[in-house]
Amino acid sequence: MNYQRISRLIGILLVVLAGCMLTSVPWSWYYNEPSTIWAFVYSAGITAAIGGGAWWYGHHDKGTIFRAEAIVVVGLSWLLLGVFGGLPYMFDGAFTNPADAYFEAISGFTTTGSTVLTDIAGQSYGLHWWRTLTHWLGGMGIIVLFVAIFPQLGVGGKFLFKSEVPGPITEGLKPKIKSTASMLWWIYVGFTVTEALILKGWGMTWHDAFTHSFATMATGGFSTKNGSVGEFDSAFVDYTITLFMIFAGINFGLYYELFRGKAKSLLRDREFWTYLGLVGVATLMVTINIYDAVHDTIADSFRYAIFQVVGVVTTTGFGTDNFDVYPPLSRLLLVLLMFVGGMAGSTAGGMKIIRFMVVVKAIYGEVYKTFRPQSVMAVRVGRSVIPQRTVMAILGFFAVGMLVFGLSSLYMAAMGLDIVTATTSVAATLFNIGPGLARVGSVENFAFIRTDGKILLSLCMIFGRLEFMTLLVLLLPEFWKR
Repeated sequence: MNYQRISRLIGILLVVLAGCMLTSVPWSWYYNEPSTIWAFVYSAGITAAIGGGAWWYGHHDKGTIFRAEAIVVVGLSWLLLGVFGGLPYMFDGAFTNPADAYFEAISGFTTTGSTVLTDIAGQSYGLHWWRTLTHWLGGMGIIVLFVAIFPQLGVGGKFLFKSEVPGPITEGLKPKIKSTASMLWWIYVGFTVTEALILKGWGMTWHDAFTHSFATMATGGFSTKNGSVGEFDSAFVDYTITLFMIFAGINFGLYYELFRGKAKSLLRDREFWTYLGLVGVATLMVTINIYDAVHDTIADSFRYAIFQVVGVVTTTGFGTDNFDVYPPLSRLLLVLLMFVGGMAGSTAGGMKIIRFMVVVKAIYGEVYKTFRPQSVMAVRVGRSVIPQRTVMAILGFFAVGMLVFGLSSLYMAAMGLDIVTATTSVAATLFNIGPGLARVGSVENFAFIRTDGKILLSLCMIFGRLEFMTLLVLLLPEFWKR
C-alpha cells in the first residue's frame, strides 16, 4: 500500500473541493451576505491548506495508482467529503452540532436529499448554492470528474471510475476512461444547463433555476424552499422537473451511444424499457388510488402521482405532495419503489433495475432446475449473457444490502422510533432517496434524531452511494496486509 500516493490524490481532491466552495462567494456578494462570504473563505482556506499538505506529503510519488490504493482513495474521500463539506454549515451558523453539518454535507454529496435543517428558506443564498452544488458534484461523481481531469491514474483510474458509476454493468462506454469520464460530464452539464434555462424561462430566478437543476440531474432533492418544489405551485415546473428526473434515471452510457449515432442501443436496452414501464404502471396505480381520496380531478391526481413516483424511483426525493396521507396502497408502493432505484449508470440511487432483472432471471433458473436438475440455464438480459460471477456479485449485493438495512433499522428502533419511522429513515438514506414516511416524511426532516442516529444514517448514505463493498473491504484486516 503506497500511502504517499493515496495522500497526493486525496490532497488534490480536497484542493478541488476548496475551489468549488468559492463558487458560492459571488452569490453571497450579489445578495449582500458578508458573513456567508467569510464562512466560505474560511472553509475553503482550511480545506485547501489540509489538502495542500496532503498533496505535499506525497507529491514526489508520481507512480500509477493500483486497485488497492484506488479503493482507499474512494472510501476515504467519501468519508472526508462530509467533514470538509460540512464546514460552511458550521461557519455560516446553520448548525452548532458537527454531526448535523456532517449529515447535511453527506446527504448532499451522496445525492440523498435528507435534511436536518428546520428552516431551509431562512438560509443564505450562498449556502443554498453550496447545498445543491454538493448534489451536483456527487451526482455524476466528483471522483469521475477527478478521473476526467487527471488522466495519469493508470489502472486505478478504471476502478475509481467504476466505483463512481453506480450499477453492475456499464456497457457501451469508451475503453479510454478519461475520455469516457469527460464525455459523461459534458452530457451531465448539457442536461443541467438546458433544464435551468427552461425553469428560468418560466420565471424562476437564476439562483433557483440552477439550484433546482443541480438537484434534479443529480437526483438529489435539496430545494431552496421549505415546501420543496411544491411551493412553486406550477404544473409547468412539476412536469419539467419530472421529465428531467426521468432523464437523470437513465443510464448515461446510453446517451453516450446516442451521441455516437447508435440509437439502436437505446431501443434494444431491456433495462430502459423496464424502467419506463415501471414508472408508467406505478404512476397509473397511484393516480387511480389517490383520485377522489386525495385530489378531486384526474389531472391533479396524475400530476402529483407521476411526480412522486418518478421522484422515488429515481431517488430524487423532491416533494410536491405529502404522500404520507396517501391511501395505504400508494404509500406501500412508494416504499417498495425506494428499494428499486433507476438504471445502472444513472445518477439515481437504489439497488438498480438491472439487478432486480438479473435476480428474477436467476430465481427462475433455480425454480426450473427443481424439475430438470441437469439443465444448464444462462442468465440473460436482452441479448447479453450475464456471467455467473456477476450474478453471484449481485446476489451478494442484495444480501449485504438487506443485512445493513435490517441491522440499521433495529438500531433506529432501539432509539425509540416507531417502526415506520425507523425502517423508512434507513431505507431513505441507505438507498439515497431523501424522505421516508411518518416522522421523516416528505414534509418532515431528520433534525429530531439523536446524534448517534444521524451518524449511523450518514454512514448508510455513504454505504448506499458506494454500493456497500468499497467501504466493507476497508474493514477487512487482510486488505491492509497487502
